[in-house]
Amino acid sequence: MAGSLRGEVRNLYKNLLYLGRDYPKGADYFKRRLKNVFLKNKDVKDPEKIKELIARGEFVMKELEALYFLRKYRAMKQRYYSDTDI
Repeated sequence: MAGSLRGEVRNLYKNLLYLGRDYPKGADYFKRRLKNVFLKNKDVKDPEKIKELIARGEFVMKELEALYFLRKYRAMKQRYYSDTDI
């Protein structure tokens, strides 16, 4: 793996690990699954395939962020609006 791709993969792993702290099924579950996925793809040497996997990981990161924002929005909505207001 090229040096720059290695750094990108490491940063992706760190960012996903950070986002996994608030995962609905628990941080341990997320960490275990994340580690398994990265270990499964550790032998990939093709730079194009690595870039493809990084793009998929970034997509997952965006989906997790959307999940957390939606959960936060729903909590705020429940706090400040009753069902009869609308």
